[in-house]
Amino acid sequence: MSNPIVLKNVRIIDPSRNLDEVGTIIAENGVIFAAGHKAQNQGAPDGAVIRDCTGLVATPGLVDARVHVGEPGGEHRETIASASRAAAAGGVTSIIMMPDTDPVIDDIALVEFVKKTARDTAAVNVYPAAAITKGLAGEEMTEIGLLMQAGAVAFTDAHSSVHDTQVLRRIMTYAREFGAVVSCETRDKYLGANGVMHEGLFASWLGLSGIPKEAELIPLERDLRIAQLTRGRYHAAMISVPESVEAIERARSRGAKVTCGISINNLALNENDIGEYRTFFKLYPPLRPEDDRVAMADAVASGAIDIIVSSHDPQDVDTKRLPFSEAEDGAIGLETMLAAALRLHHGGQVSLMRLIDAMSTRPAQIFGLNAGTLKPGAAADIALIDLDEPWLVAKDMLLSRSKNTPFEDARFSGRAVATYVSGKLVHAI
Repeated sequence: MSNPIVLKNVRIIDPSRNLDEVGTIIAENGVIFAAGHKAQNQGAPDGAVIRDCTGLVATPGLVDARVHVGEPGGEHRETIASASRAAAAGGVTSIIMMPDTDPVIDDIALVEFVKKTARDTAAVNVYPAAAITKGLAGEEMTEIGLLMQAGAVAFTDAHSSVHDTQVLRRIMTYAREFGAVVSCETRDKYLGANGVMHEGLFASWLGLSGIPKEAELIPLERDLRIAQLTRGRYHAAMISVPESVEAIERARSRGAKVTCGISINNLALNENDIGEYRTFFKLYPPLRPEDDRVAMADAVASGAIDIIVSSHDPQDVDTKRLPFSEAEDGAIGLETMLAAALRLHHGGQVSLMRLIDAMSTRPAQIFGLNAGTLKPGAAADIALIDLDEPWLVAKDMLLSRSKNTPFEDARFSGRAVATYVSGKLVHAI
């Protein structure tokens, strides 16, 4: 067990208590003992490590609900250990790991493998998500109840949608009995199947095939109807267009239990960033026009979009250093999610309280994690942030095994200067 910690003179932002005040955080035995203005009057525990945090912000450790990891089967791209180090560097203390590994995380043994490997090697909390269907094939439902008992916190087929509506209905009905969250990436199997970027004028200029908004909207609206029919808990993993927000709001007004997330890439970047066929910007959902990006930032600010995810998806040079249309989708994001999100704060688009809520408190609530709060008795998972520190994203500084970041050479203001997991310092600069 690590020594007690005392963070003095720190601005505390805790969305779980709607708290924004300068005070002290005291953590002992891996849990929060006190956090707030009144804690300044309490003495430090014996042997405590005391840090003066004047000018810094303390928040609950970030929770990233959509992280792809190569282990098992693709350790050359990313291991659980390397992903956890990257997470800690970005102020992320809990990650939900996607099941699209080799083999797929679709049985109890593989959930237990992830948990054991994380216990042995990870610097942060790693929670496995299990597949909805066996082998991600979209045909046969996995044992949701048993997988939940083994430790799966969500169910998703990662990059695949469940195209068989009857299968999805059975899944949602069965998951409802266990209170399980079914998280889907809405991606039509046929519409825009050969597309490589947002369908529009810019795609035409580049001579690239496009993906229309409807490729996201049609499966989303179908899923929302199934969620309403079954009364199950449905999470739209990553939406990217304002019409999707409108569809989700309508479903909520009808009583559907629906939440949604957005990739930080669709909040910080737009289709023009692709430039001259830069494959690190080949993503799914594809980067959208600037008007859509602004509208999605507004939806985060209003709370219509619940959470922000990094969509961390490591790819090596063999799959990215290719012609744009042949390159794999995906970018790493654990180390840059916070800094990219702070652009929205500095630009006045989204309040800092709401940003931290979307990246910490709200995902913890949706997926039932012991995280996202600085309440006394909670795990002492803390991100210590300098909101204004300037830094440049350099390839050789990235801790992820893969380097496919769309933010290479980007200039940011703000980053995590220290990260604590259960009161233990796991990252510092």
